[in-house]
Amino acid sequence: MSGRLDLIGLHRPGLEPVSFSLARGECVAVRGPSGAGKTLLLRAIADLDPNDGEVRLNGQRREAMSAPAWRRKVGYLPAEPGWWAESVGEHFADWAAARPQVQALGLPDEARDWPMSRPSTGERQRLALVRALLVDPLVLLLDEPTAALDRGAATAVEQLIGARVEGGLSVLWVTHDEAQAARVARRFLHMEGGRSWVAA
Repeated sequence: MSGRLDLIGLHRPGLEPVSFSLARGECVAVRGPSGAGKTLLLRAIADLDPNDGEVRLNGQRREAMSAPAWRRKVGYLPAEPGWWAESVGEHFADWAAARPQVQALGLPDEARDWPMSRPSTGERQRLALVRALLVDPLVLLLDEPTAALDRGAATAVEQLIGARVEGGLSVLWVTHDEAQAARVARRFLHMEGGRSWVAA
């Protein structure tokens, strides 16, 4: 199953009204300088901060479902994901299901047993991406998911997300990397000073 996301006048302090549609199986890159409102937009879509306007998933209004149900279908991967248990494996309900993606992102199977003090920032980013994908969201909101990665690791992330997009996942991908934006997306949402506009 895939998801179409529609924003109709979505706004909050620091974010002027956004009206925009993300098609099923589409990746749109969100570009703009620091402080432009990119993270505010993703957090508003995920309903993590107070906001106004309308957000629909496959035509269904966000208010029609519980917050946990919405966040399972519309996943949000922040730039600094949270970790709450002592080991990596404790954050995954099914490590066997996670293993192929963990390995595709260049991490060893024994990462399951690592204490959370061991993974680097980049390794944590990749592990958090796997955690987000295991929920099988219809839409995934990515906030600089490769910011702390070297070129090889970033390529692995791009390939993994690209395969999921081909399978129907819809992705809104914040990136400062112009070359990456061109690789992963065909449309671009530009933001500056809380304002946004779409370009092909």
